[in-house]
Amino acid sequence: MSKNFNLNRLLRQNVKNLKPYSSARDEFKTVGEPMVFLDANENPFETAVNRYPDPQQTKLKQVLAAQRNVQPGQLLLGNGSDEVLDLLYRAFCEPNIDNVITLPPTYGMYGVLAGINAVENREVLLTENFELDVDAILRKQDERSKLLFICAPNNPTGNIFNRDTILELLEKFNGIVVIDEAYIDFSATDSWLKELDKFPNLVVTQTLSKAYGMAGIRLGICYASAAIIEILNKIKPPYNVNVLTQEYALERIQDTIKIKNEISRIKEVKKGLFKQLLQYNFVKKVYPSEANFLLVKVDDATKRYQQLLQHTIVVRNRSNQPLCENTLRITVGTEREVEALLTALTQLEQ
Repeated sequence: MSKNFNLNRLLRQNVKNLKPYSSARDEFKTVGEPMVFLDANENPFETAVNRYPDPQQTKLKQVLAAQRNVQPGQLLLGNGSDEVLDLLYRAFCEPNIDNVITLPPTYGMYGVLAGINAVENREVLLTENFELDVDAILRKQDERSKLLFICAPNNPTGNIFNRDTILELLEKFNGIVVIDEAYIDFSATDSWLKELDKFPNLVVTQTLSKAYGMAGIRLGICYASAAIIEILNKIKPPYNVNVLTQEYALERIQDTIKIKNEISRIKEVKKGLFKQLLQYNFVKKVYPSEANFLLVKVDDATKRYQQLLQHTIVVRNRSNQPLCENTLRITVGTEREVEALLTALTQLEQ
């Protein structure tokens, strides 16, 4: 696919013809002197947020690009990863005509966004071992298949997929392969960002919500070829990332030592929690995880979920997901939070 990739073929006709909105701050370049802004009908009185934000998030992109060893033109920032994913649908999927392929059990918003955008969602289950069924995926595609979503590490299972299977899909899938790396910072495997220049049909999404500890500011990242990013910039809202988000993110992402230490602590706590969970009789299996959570198979997930709620412990019951019968997904918290969980589980055992 990488050799014969035709981005123009995948693009919606209305997007090809679209003249993007031109925001006031996109129409000029500063000359190094302080500027008097009388262009955007803003309130002139200083409140720290009275001016529109940088629509291109230039400073933030420069730092992220340097950290991830990509070019700033290969990044798009969104109001959470969900906006980034939605933009991919809007750019490439013709409503009521095109289709996408998702791989349950997986992140639920892929399917929700398909419904919102009136795009057929073709589901291909993972194997019993939570691996990609490449042959089934390729059989499911046709000439109207535009996007293939791969969550790696996968949510809710926590596993990373065999690299060769993803490479095969990058070579053989007719459309764009979207690898969602929301949890990649907790994994021992390399990011697919290193393959961006090799595969023009590859899109990698990441987030600052997990390892970076900024779920509250809603900032998602899309990495792709400059050609794909140019298309997404064409259709994104002009000021989709607010001033406060840009400023907070810029400060936080540069505190690399603290972030690495927090990731190491989470991984260490997860290692201990994995072993401790196996001591309970009602726990049937704890699945290996390269994310910041564990998927745990229990005797009766609904019962145990309700019991934990009564002990003020909130986890996720994933039993409604295919291949996840009687499973709970437990996020790795602080040492104190994990101790509270274990105390509650011990009481359930009695």
